[in-house]
Amino acid sequence: MGQLKTSLRSVVLFLALQVLNTGWSSPFSNKEVWGYVKVRDGANMFWWLYYADSQTAPYEELPLVMWLQGGPGGSGSGFGNFEEIGPLDREQQPRKTSWVQEANVLFVDNPVGTGFSYTDRPDAYAKDVATVASDMLVLLKHFFTDKKEFQNIPFYIFSESYGGKMAAAISLELHKAIAKGMVKCNFAGVALGDSWISPIDSVMTWGPYLYTTSLLDDYGLTEVNSAANDVKKAVEQEQFLKATELWSVTETVVEQNTNGVNFYNILTQDPDEALSSSTGGGDFISLLARRHIGPLHRQSLAELMNGPVRRKLGIVPHNVTWGAQAEDVFSNMAGDFMRPVIDTVDRLLDAGVNVTIYNGQLDLIVDTMGQELWVKQLKWAGLPAFNKKRWTALDDPTSPGLTGAFCKGHKNFSFYWILKAGHMIPLDQGPMALQMLRMVTQQA
Repeated sequence: MGQLKTSLRSVVLFLALQVLNTGWSSPFSNKEVWGYVKVRDGANMFWWLYYADSQTAPYEELPLVMWLQGGPGGSGSGFGNFEEIGPLDREQQPRKTSWVQEANVLFVDNPVGTGFSYTDRPDAYAKDVATVASDMLVLLKHFFTDKKEFQNIPFYIFSESYGGKMAAAISLELHKAIAKGMVKCNFAGVALGDSWISPIDSVMTWGPYLYTTSLLDDYGLTEVNSAANDVKKAVEQEQFLKATELWSVTETVVEQNTNGVNFYNILTQDPDEALSSSTGGGDFISLLARRHIGPLHRQSLAELMNGPVRRKLGIVPHNVTWGAQAEDVFSNMAGDFMRPVIDTVDRLLDAGVNVTIYNGQLDLIVDTMGQELWVKQLKWAGLPAFNKKRWTALDDPTSPGLTGAFCKGHKNFSFYWILKAGHMIPLDQGPMALQMLRMVTQQA
């Protein structure tokens, strides 16, 4: 059976290579461009733009959306593109729910060292979100200077997981840079999907969430809560590297008490993956990389990116392998990983930036309970009015009359609760994610 899967994968990649070698005209995107920007000495960031291909409007009349993946170390040009919102899926088949139908989509492999982005020196990796934001500002300044046709188009940053933590910091720096005239673009808002804004609020709700979904018994609840409290103490003492290590320990406690629950969607479990992350060797950084970057860099995707896609792009340095620096990216960010950025979201709201939160019902790693906890900690003046609002049910686009999500908003703040979705919402509920995109970008 394993040999059959390998053979089929080889056939798919061979066919993909034939398409790519003849120019690979996407079934949706009428134009795509890509390139590198040197954001610092020794730090080179890769970007890939798909121009919108809509049946109803030219690309100039549609928004520009930048997608940021999580990890840190997960590749937007790979996972976000071929697994979630790009015009083609991993098997090179057209994606019916591609965001390219509704927007120009910009994938950036961020931080440097992620995906096709690369560093020339060990000291060139980013170590905190401040550096991540500074690097992205260099890229965006270059992008909007080079692509002047996008300077007046509404620009949104959409993100997932740790990408949301980075997106918040990037959005604040971009807002300030625009005000100073350093970057010319029409920044219209940021959307934080299943985002690592307040890590400890996620960790502290793992036990209650798993218990209420019948995935923990009383003994398991006690053990998970105890491990989570150890993480909380480290965070309160601002021992953030220690908190990251204890977070890894807590995940292992969760796995052991749930028979290997899938942190990204509690209702799915890959038998080949169950408990595998807790049985491998190495230090806790390697373990975390296997758990949280590994799923974004599965072998079949890596073969596509390092084979046909690499050859198509034609600009990737010979010594750069897609995903090879991912663990180094995570390792260098480990000391910043558990640090909250709630205050950054507050500053965005106070500055009038449109902020959207969206979360998957079945996500564990960044569960909705934890998201709601940190939202209640905002000091934003509009929060009391937001809290008093009732949510509105949204129909599932594929099943009119059935609820696919809930949402509510006040002034420049909105929240979407996406049903039947885990951590990767566009992967689990593509039509609902596409509908949300239209609403956030004011096309619906």
